[in-house]
Amino acid sequence: MKITAVIMAGGKGERFWPKSRTSYPKQFLSLTSDGETMIQKTVKRLLPIVSMEDIFIVTNENYVSLINEQLPDIPQENILAEPVARNTAPCIALAASVISKKYDDAVMMVLPSDHLIRYEEFYVDTLKRAAKVAQKGENLVTIGITPTYPETGYGYIKFMSADDDELAGAYKVDKFVEKPCLEKAKEYLNSGRYLWNSGMFVWKVSTIMDNFQKYLPDMYEGYLKMKEAAFTATFRETLAECFENFKSESVDFGIMEKAENIYTLSGSFGWDDVGSWLALERINQTDECGNYVTGDVISIDTTKSIICGNKKLIATLGVEDLIVVDTDDAMLICTKDHTQQVKKVIETLRTCNRRDLI
Repeated sequence: MKITAVIMAGGKGERFWPKSRTSYPKQFLSLTSDGETMIQKTVKRLLPIVSMEDIFIVTNENYVSLINEQLPDIPQENILAEPVARNTAPCIALAASVISKKYDDAVMMVLPSDHLIRYEEFYVDTLKRAAKVAQKGENLVTIGITPTYPETGYGYIKFMSADDDELAGAYKVDKFVEKPCLEKAKEYLNSGRYLWNSGMFVWKVSTIMDNFQKYLPDMYEGYLKMKEAAFTATFRETLAECFENFKSESVDFGIMEKAENIYTLSGSFGWDDVGSWLALERINQTDECGNYVTGDVISIDTTKSIICGNKKLIATLGVEDLIVVDTDDAMLICTKDHTQQVKKVIETLRTCNRRDLI
């Protein structure tokens, strides 16, 4: 069966402000020393499994030119532009409509555009095994990440023993749980029965759309309309009509928390969701003082800090656990324990009608 990949690339990456902006969000930035952008890395590591013509990118209409610029080998018809953002369930329905029109049925790997993977061979092997599980029946497969510490910023997947020894090491999912408090996170880690929810999914198009029909029937009707219009002159008009009527719904809440036959594979391939500025010190080399520094920077008695310079000199003296990010028109200065609250700056800018800085 044909294997396809769907890359979700419509997010705004607000926690990476001021580098990430509405017009140039995180997935199009380079955050590693090799100069490759996040979305370029995502596509490149899929090529051992999926050919370029079978990679589909769902994004915002405003980002199509960035996709063309950074991924010129992606076929134009594989760049699917959402008229408005409606969360992950409509995104998946859109991609499924095009893939099912082209191939009738296929394995569909759904992946974020802005995660980093350290051990790509293990990652490829995990996706191959997930594809096998998806093809064996009406199975929905999610990739869980083996937790290494009690993280409170991720949702978790509780798994049970596998029902079938032939399911390539997959485990039956018991339930999905929301982001826990620290004590619960410690319990999950110690139990050995929980994985981090990575937001990566593998299934047949027919399987996921059967579940849409059951749990999200209105969205399924939109899927049928989009499928009929795919590769015709009326496609964009049909998308606009369908997305206007779609409610904002995540596939986790709309499908995965309700469906049966859900399996998970444990991924141990050096995954990082690059969710905040703190990720830079995890994915890049730090100096002898524990600092990650780029640009024209003088750091004296500075430890465990992240400093991203731009055009002007940045000098730090006697600071610890600080984040400094400079751009042409804005600078962020915050302590490490406030990185998850960068969105509050965005909210304040909106309130102050300073949308030119968002």
